[in-house]
Order: sequence, then structure tokens, then C-alpha cells
Amino acid sequence: MSYINEYFFCEKVSPEHMDLFWSEGWRHFGSYFFRYEKLLSRKNKYSVIPLRINLKNFQYSKSQKRILKKNNDLTIIMRDAFIDKEKEDLFFAHRVRFKENIPDSIYTFLAKNPKIPCNTQEICLFQDNKLLAASFLDVGRQATSSIYTIFDPNEEKRSLGIYIILLAIDYSIKTGKTYYYPGYAYKEPSHYDYKKKFAAMEYYNWKKEWLELVPS
Repeated sequence: MSYINEYFFCEKVSPEHMDLFWSEGWRHFGSYFFRYEKLLSRKNKYSVIPLRINLKNFQYSKSQKRILKKNNDLTIIMRDAFIDKEKEDLFFAHRVRFKENIPDSIYTFLAKNPKIPCNTQEICLFQDNKLLAASFLDVGRQATSSIYTIFDPNEEKRSLGIYIILLAIDYSIKTGKTYYYPGYAYKEPSHYDYKKKFAAMEYYNWKKEWLELVPS
């Protein structure tokens, strides 16, 4: 049986075409666009499922409301994305969490010019001028899509990964978007399972259909 495993390169994409690519399961790191249905690791074989949230149906869970309250002491800054030494240092602190497939650089995920291939914003969280987290968010015409998030591993109790997704959802709703794409997860249990725990989640079945993701 053959599986989808495709890629292409493009340095400039319109907001409308970004919406289309995301709706067909594509993601990108810089100008490199890719989509794949299966992933083989040294130990496991994973079935990839692109995810999106239907924003008109989204509701916060009780635990997500607690995470919002827990982090209301942080300063939130949203702006055009750029890379500086502070974010590079945070990237290297964050990557100690990985046991395999350890990324070499923040530029594994972003172009040197983060405006390639589209409008990319960043959500940054500060505590007393110290950067605790940064997330990079593509903005299309009717959708947004998270590229990558880094955070201080010493602040694990804050659940910053979930918190920054909630901020991206809030931004997407306030700017009139229809969908928010948090990235890929797997059908099988993995460290990406936290993405599946948001309300109004849908998954792409690789047959041009988006279906409701029923929590397991």
C-alpha cells in the first residue's frame, strides 16, 4: 500500500493559498512544504493526523481556564516574528526536552527571514522582562497555523505549551478566523497527545475529509 509523502519549496504564498494548503494536510518549515501520512521512528510506526480546531464551536475546559488564570501574571506581546539571541538561547534551553529527533537550530523551523513564505506572527510571554515562551503563528485569510513553540523547561508547572495554544486560539477568534491548525499528532499515543485535548478538534483523514476527533 502506498502512502502520501510529498514536499515542495515555495518562498511566497498568498493568505488564500495558505488556507488551501493547510486544509489539504500541508505544513511548512520556512520555504519547505511537506505532508506525510506515516512516520517511522527507531522504535515505532506512527499514523499522522493533521489537526484543526473549528473555532465557532470552541469552548474552554475547566483545566484550560485554570491554566489561563495561572499565567495571568505574564506579559503577552504579539508582533511580527523575528529571531534574536534571546529566542535562540530559549530554543537551546527548550530542546533538552527531546530524547530523539533533536533539532539543530531554530532555523530548522523558520526561514532566516520569518516573513517567508507568508505573514508570520509571534506570541511572546515575559515575566519581569525575561522571555519564558515564544510561539510562531502563520496567518492566512480564514485560518491560522502554529509552526513551532519554545518555552523555558524550568517553568513546566505553568503548562506554557497549552497556554500559548489558548492565546493563539483567542487571537484567531478575535481576528475572525474560521480554523486554527495546531499541527500534526498521531493516532497512536505520543507526546503530541496534548493537542488532541482541545474542544472542537477535527482531523484530516487523507481522503479530503475533515472529521470530528472524538476524545479517546
